[in-house]
Amino acid sequence: MTREVEPVINDHWTRAEFPHELVPGIAELGIAGLAYDGPGCPARGALVGGMVAMELSRVDPSIGTFMGVHGGLAMGSIHLCGSDEQRERWLPAMARMELIGAFGLTEPEIGSAISQGLATTARRDGDEWVLNGAKKWIGNAAFADLVVIWARDEDDGQVKGFVVEKGTEGIEFTKQEDKIALRVVQNAEIALTDCRVPEANRLQRAESFGDTSNVLRVTRMDVAWQAVGCARGAFEHALRYTKARQQFGRSIAGFQLVQDLLVKMLTHVSSTTAMNVRASQLQDAGLLKDEHASLCKVHSTTSMRETVGWAREVLGGNGILLEHHVGRFVADAEAIYSYEGTREINTLIVGRAITGESAFV
Repeated sequence: MTREVEPVINDHWTRAEFPHELVPGIAELGIAGLAYDGPGCPARGALVGGMVAMELSRVDPSIGTFMGVHGGLAMGSIHLCGSDEQRERWLPAMARMELIGAFGLTEPEIGSAISQGLATTARRDGDEWVLNGAKKWIGNAAFADLVVIWARDEDDGQVKGFVVEKGTEGIEFTKQEDKIALRVVQNAEIALTDCRVPEANRLQRAESFGDTSNVLRVTRMDVAWQAVGCARGAFEHALRYTKARQQFGRSIAGFQLVQDLLVKMLTHVSSTTAMNVRASQLQDAGLLKDEHASLCKVHSTTSMRETVGWAREVLGGNGILLEHHVGRFVADAEAIYSYEGTREINTLIVGRAITGESAFV
């Protein structure tokens, strides 16, 4: 990441383009679907997977998000909800990154209320399913080979998952432009118009939104780790800057107020890392609950937001220049703060767990 990605990523971020030329090198690392024990997957566990997510995002949160969507959400959906045959069909090639995946859940008019208001429909027609609807904010979708589409079965009202392969008729992608965060990630809006998918591509173990939630519980921890990485990257760039920057005839690293901000940043990075380590250990032991992942996401992202702000403050006016990298982390933090469940939604999940009372409307 430091050798290959950092020198080129600002240019790609400015142009909102994805560095496809880096994918073969990333593939050689063998980190796609790192935590999963499915066919062809590395099976290294949640803790190792989380730390790798942190390291990716420490250099660039967009690359961390790209891998989170592909190796977490897309591969996770197939690993957790697919049949043995489906896992054998897709996971090995995805682990080698010969096939890139995307995850289509969020819709133009539905975000946090997606469990209740999923509008995309699926209708069984013989050996095929007919999908109609729209998706938005779908990372990797602009160039993905496989997109996992979640739709509500018209017959039983339950949410089911479908793997839509590249080139399928009835699915159109429109790249989303003018983002101020994670500009390297290629998000797309998806239009599904009588899109026909074979029954063989319906995820056989996805029978309700509860199965979708099982995927999100796992990947929410990945986002918590990405937030730690984003905060850590901003802190490390700020620390290096303070040692090099001279004011009033001395390094600003020796100024009391600068050291105060550096220690605050380090406190956040350390505390969120420790919390996520423990939650990932629970995940590896099969004990992770929704409220654990949600608490980590809340703490990691709110701490990240403060940390990147302090890093920019340490750099003064230089903090808004991409050449110093911190400005990119400040912008990218805004996306990480919101996706995979907003602070408010995750707070209510934890609140329900500790009080026994649901505050959801």
